[in-house]
Amino acid sequence: MVGITFIAADGGETHIEATSGLSLMENAVANGVDAIEAICGGNAYCGTCRVHVEPKWRPVLGGATEIEEPMIEASGDTDPGVRLSCQIVVRTELDGLVVRTPESQS
Repeated sequence: MVGITFIAADGGETHIEATSGLSLMENAVANGVDAIEAICGGNAYCGTCRVHVEPKWRPVLGGATEIEEPMIEASGDTDPGVRLSCQIVVRTELDGLVVRTPESQS
């Protein structure tokens, strides 16, 4: 299991033990992270699974992919660490990952 912490816009923290091989979004939904709605089911079409990756984790995850960019742009989210959690595959190297959820998903 991979430990991941989600920090909500109000500062509340939710720590989950995520399963490698599944997306960050799938793990968040399975573990009841309220701010991750994932309306489109992980198809990168809705932007309701956005997370803001903490600066120290950005080099590990890399930037948004070509699949993510149109939805992120449409959302108006300008945070430099914004990613769609449906496009992040959990792997052991992400143990300790910290992400924030945007206020618009509260």
